Amino acid sequence: MATKGQVAEQMKGVHAVEYKAIIRDHQVEPAIEHFKLRRKGHERQIFFFDTPDLKLFKAGVIGRARRISGGTDDSTIKFRPVEAASIPKKWKQMEGFKIEADANEDLVKDTGHSKVVKSASYSRPVKKGQIKRVAAGDKPISVLFTEDQLQFLVDLAKHPFDFSEVRVMGPMKAWRWEFKNEGLPWKLYAEVWERDDKDLICEVSIKVPVPQAAAAKGGFMAFLAEVGAERDEGQLAKTHWFLDYYSKRLD
Repeated sequence: MATKGQVAEQMKGVHAVEYKAIIRDHQVEPAIEHFKLRRKGHERQIFFFDTPDLKLFKAGVIGRARRISGGTDDSTIKFRPVEAASIPKKWKQMEGFKIEADANEDLVKDTGHSKVVKSASYSRPVKKGQIKRVAAGDKPISVLFTEDQLQFLVDLAKHPFDFSEVRVMGPMKAWRWEFKNEGLPWKLYAEVWERDDKDLICEVSIKVPVPQAAAAKGGFMAFLAEVGAERDEGQLAKTHWFLDYYSKRLD
């Protein structure tokens, strides 16, 4: 069993601990109704960027852009897993940068990487219309990322990437909500993705301060049990569900 000091060291530099659960296709609509969530005003389109054989994803790198209805479009470079201590200080000071820990077991009982995995992401706003132009093939993918984001990609990957191999995957319809429920003291985040084959997946999550992480796990999963949620053991089920489908549709 890890000591308190070991847990503290494991979570050093982490902004929040995130617990995630997945709701599968036939249970998604009942869950939306159960939580009284409305789709209107929460729409977005999501695009991922990878090679046809998912070279980036397999290397722990995710490139993503989102068109957000009524909000600011953005792009993200994300690495998972990472060691927070190995990330240069300059990135930690950047607006839009964050380190989070995905967790699915009691931190005090097990702090191994199979249970708690840190991710580092750097997101920046994207000018309206740019994502649409890239998706249409009128602009290169690289225009969606700032020079700092591209440098972040190189710094953490420790080698350059050839964007000529990278393809646009999507768009996929999505809806995202932040809401409170009297059954939990923490804010809930729910995101539904719909592929063009009409298959649905919903991810529900909470983000909690590190000291509350162990207590949050049991209450969160018990709260979601009635809507058929299952723990996202790999913490990448939603992204893999998307990429595996769209990569097979590339020309």
